[in-house]
Amino acid sequence: MSSLLTCAEFDSYLNSIIMDYLISEGYPSAAQKFASEANLQPTSAAESIHERVKIRDAIYAGDIQTAIERINELDESLLEKDSALYFALLRLQLVELVRKTRADSNDNVLEAIEFATNNLAPRAPARQEFLEDLEQTMALLIVKPEDRSPELSALLEPKLRKDVAQRVNEALLKEQGERTKAKLVHLVRMRAWAEKKAREAGKDLPEYISLGLEQGKDGHGNSRMHSNGDGEAMVA
Repeated sequence: MSSLLTCAEFDSYLNSIIMDYLISEGYPSAAQKFASEANLQPTSAAESIHERVKIRDAIYAGDIQTAIERINELDESLLEKDSALYFALLRLQLVELVRKTRADSNDNVLEAIEFATNNLAPRAPARQEFLEDLEQTMALLIVKPEDRSPELSALLEPKLRKDVAQRVNEALLKEQGERTKAKLVHLVRMRAWAEKKAREAGKDLPEYISLGLEQGKDGHGNSRMHSNGDGEAMVA
């Protein structure tokens, strides 16, 4: 009996991988369109995607308090159980307050200090990394922008919001009994590992092999943006 997939079976498998990625990473419009085109039935994870997207968008916008409230509405025990995730959110909220002190002419430094004192300082002694993260974040209020190290300046970059949003998304998926990483992510990593091993073994491979999934590049290495055509940035 052949173990090879038929064309129909392969198409079905490929569709399921794509749908899994869209749902796990939070692209509701793209998932809805793809489900319709591929004649797929929505799963339980698809039904919760909109709430996860609202939380992600709030974090991306720097509205961390709203994100925390939405997380509690979706799963009131999550942040209570995951102290590291809660601290990361509170720390990001402090970063957003520090960002506000830089933008406001009235310089609301006291607001940031009060928030850190009331919300982060009581939790920081629980772990050494909490203390280090709090100290580093508070340094933003002390060190002038031109004197900050690259590591310190990075706290004000959008990447921190993205990293925290990804952690929240994975935690919510785990609580819902879903995979925290899409199948496609694992497949791409396996492919990268196989290519690395082949190059180490001296196999004759092209200098660059594109999957067409790299964010900001097309198949020839040229810059481009991923979008589903409906305003949702596709994260590769």
